[in-house]
Order: sequence, then structure tokens, then C-alpha cells
Amino acid sequence: MIFPGSSILRDTVTMLLAGGQGERLYPLTAHRSKPAVPFGGKYRIIDFALSNCLNSGLRRIYVLVQYKSDSLNQHIFEAWSIFNPELGEFIFSVPPQRKLNGDWYLGTANAIFQNINLFSQDKKCRWVLILSGDHIYKMDYLKMLQYHIDTNSDLSISCIDVPVDEASRYGIIGMDAQNRVLSFVEKPENPPENPNKPGQSLVNMGIYIFNANVLKDVLLDMQSKKIKNNDFGQDIIPYMVENKYNVRAYEFYDENKKSKPYWRDIGTLESYYDASMDLISIVPDFNLYDYDWPLRTYQHQFPPAKTVSHEGERIGRTLNSMLCDGTVVSGGLVERSIVGANVRINSYSYVTDSIIMNNCNIGRKAKIRRAIIDKNVHVPEGFEIGFDVLEDKKRFNVSPTGIVVIPKNYVFK
Repeated sequence: MIFPGSSILRDTVTMLLAGGQGERLYPLTAHRSKPAVPFGGKYRIIDFALSNCLNSGLRRIYVLVQYKSDSLNQHIFEAWSIFNPELGEFIFSVPPQRKLNGDWYLGTANAIFQNINLFSQDKKCRWVLILSGDHIYKMDYLKMLQYHIDTNSDLSISCIDVPVDEASRYGIIGMDAQNRVLSFVEKPENPPENPNKPGQSLVNMGIYIFNANVLKDVLLDMQSKKIKNNDFGQDIIPYMVENKYNVRAYEFYDENKKSKPYWRDIGTLESYYDASMDLISIVPDFNLYDYDWPLRTYQHQFPPAKTVSHEGERIGRTLNSMLCDGTVVSGGLVERSIVGANVRINSYSYVTDSIIMNNCNIGRKAKIRRAIIDKNVHVPEGFEIGFDVLEDKKRFNVSPTGIVVIPKNYVFK
């Protein structure tokens, strides 16, 4: 049993990969990396992995950034400067420094390799937890760490079953009855089924625990033999399986407390929109209101949200929606939407099935439907978005399913 504050926790370093470009989320990633994209009104995507670390008692964290990291660095500083260096705790944002051959990060494993000194020269580091900063889920990493130690593993890989028709986007794991990984195929066109669960494939979640000395030795050994070692899924895991390292699959245990495990890689505008709309359903798949598993973010010092009614049809109303602090719905109607902080919804306006981010202003009599409006946008009086696809495509990005996306700081002309 691992207890908070134990030597096992203190001897574990977390390396969180947060440099994702997020091309399929464009234009939400036009000014920021994917982990910095807002989600759920007040959070950033990276907050969920960091909250998992905090709830798991892991307080020695490196965040490896790369693509358009200003927004992410500012958020980490504002929201996550809560660790005490005097107690050996820290969170550091680590940019690429082109340490090897002058290259930027060439992949997940290369990002770790270029920062190998962060754990190889740390005498207290016995285990390295490697995470992705762009997934939404709840997980107690301590349970996985306990499993890793109990099975005397060199590498443990967290895995989850997904439908076969969705599995080609992931690495597929084959294992024996003791969860020893026997095969690993990265993003196959025809994913093999999990023999124990027909119609499902067992996929890699991108959550790894290595013995620190093994991780160092494998990276250096592959480098010395001139074997490609840029990516965990394509290079490192297959190499370790082939060379008979003790690689184990850890079946994901969901702290979300739902019958179906929740883990989302919201890598497209459609998946981002669908995961967001789930949050405002009557019984959402992902529970934000779980006080046993608090989610942390930066809290703007804004006053409470409010609605303002005037007379006649000027009634400020919000139905089946989430509103963040500082937002005022003044004589407008908001339905089935997520509204960020410090937003103004003005008289006679109508917002439905949409995501409105911080500091936006929705002008009088404007109508917005099935849209994502990024920060700092003023929608002019009487303007309509989401009602005429052909007109929308002349100005904005429109997803294949008709979701209109307006980028940050957009100025209407």
C-alpha cells in the first residue's frame, strides 16, 4: 500500500508531454497548443492530467512544452504554482532546447531523451511517470504505480478497450493472462480484437511508468545502435517487447465512477464539441461535480454570474447551460450552451448549442447556433451564426458536421 508522502511518491518524477500542435483543432490552436485549449468553461485541457497528479499525491512534475507555449506557460504559472520546493515539490515548464543535434522535439520519446538529465541525474528518481497533456479522464496514478512495483515491471502501459472501428488511431496491445505485453502494433489499418472482449481492441492510452534506470538504458542503447527512438508507440515499446523486457499492461481504472470508463482524446472539432456538450447533459458521462476528485484551474476574480430581466421580451434566461463567473445574461436567451467568464449576452440575443469562451460580447438581437466562439470576440448587433452554412463558410471555419468556429480575437468587418 502506498500512502501520501511515502518515499515511493517522492521517488517518482512525472513528465507531462504538452507540446501538441493540435492541427485538427484549428483554429482553436491558432494561438495556443492543444493542452492549453479551454474546456468546460473554466478549465484548460491540461488541467485534467495535472489534477490527476495532484489527487494522486504526485508533486514532482516537468511539463514539456513546444508549440505556441505562451498561453500554456502563463496558465501553469497562474494556476499551478502551488508546490513547495522546500519539500522537494515542483512544477517546471521545460521548453525544447535543441540539446541533441540541434533538433526540436521529434516525437514523444525524443522529448524525454532530450531531457534525460532531468531524471537520470536525480538521485531520488526511481520511477518515471510519462503522461499526455491533451486527454480528458480521471485516474489515480498511484494504483498504477503500485501495480508496476508489484509486478516488478520495467515498463507499465495503461490501456483501455475501444470499439474496433475506432482503434486504428491507437497502438494495439496483445497480452497474456498475466497482462504481460506480447505484441504491440502502432495504428494498424485492421486492429486486432481483444480475445476476451469481441468487438473491442485493447489500446495504449499514452500513460507509461518506467523504471528510471531502464528508461535511460533503453534510450541510450537504441541511440548507440542507431535504432530510431523518437516515439514510444512506434519505436520504444516494440523494441522493449521484442527484447523481452518485462512490459505489462495496466487496465485503466476510472475514478469518474461511471459504469463505462471515460477517456477522451478530443483531437478534432467534432470530438471537442461532443465532449463539451456532454457536460451539460442531464447525466453527463464525465462528472465535473465530483468533490471526491477536485479539478483545479486558475480562478478569475470575477463576481458571480447573473441574469438581468427588463420588460416584455427582454428576459435574461439560461436553460440547461453552464455559466462561469463574471458573465451577465441581460435580456437574452441561452440554451444548452457553455459560457465562459466575463461574457455579455445582450438583449434579444439568442445562443443555443454553443460554446462561448471568455471575454466575448454577444450583441443585441444576435443569433448563434452550433458555434464555438473563442476568446475576446464581439459579435455585432443582429448578426447570425450557424443558420446559413454557405454564408458561414465564406467567413469562418466550418467543421464537416456544420459546427462554426470563430477564432480568438476575431474582428467582424
